[in-house]
Amino acid sequence: MKKLIVSTYVSLDGIMDNPSWTVPYWNREISEFKYDELLSSDTLLLGRVTYENFAAAWPNMYDDEGFADRMNSMKKYVVSTTLKEVHWSNSSIIDENVVDKIEKLKELPGKNILVYGSAELVNTLINHRLVDEYHILVYPIVLGLGKRLFKEKTCTSLKLIKTEHFDSGVVALLYGLEKNI
Repeated sequence: MKKLIVSTYVSLDGIMDNPSWTVPYWNREISEFKYDELLSSDTLLLGRVTYENFAAAWPNMYDDEGFADRMNSMKKYVVSTTLKEVHWSNSSIIDENVVDKIEKLKELPGKNILVYGSAELVNTLINHRLVDEYHILVYPIVLGLGKRLFKEKTCTSLKLIKTEHFDSGVVALLYGLEKNI
């Protein structure tokens, strides 16, 4: 059974919105961390906004490490009731029975399902207890306003799997589900 992994960047105050603020902290260590995470997955699950941003950027990207090739070749599912067609390679729309379809995706053989960004989708996944792991990169910045990873009234109990710190001051916190409250 595949694990569904939410991978996100957050500020110290839990904001995950519009992560352009992460750029000054990016370094080789974070790049390697993200690449290893991507290689452990064979499927991307994205909300509409994240999908549209990625679909506009990734097909035109190239890097020597193969990150762009991997992103462009992976199977991708976008959860949206408003999007009618997708053009990024290997993309499909999930527009109904979202929870059932994601449960079925998790039952397929293969590597992990990776969710980048996608605040609304992530909170739906949390509410339906579909998230197996959180890979949270915490940045040493306070933003004060924006979409949060965990919305108000979200209750879940997590178990720390691993921590990793980077020279830029960013800390990776990997959590698994201990039990839902």
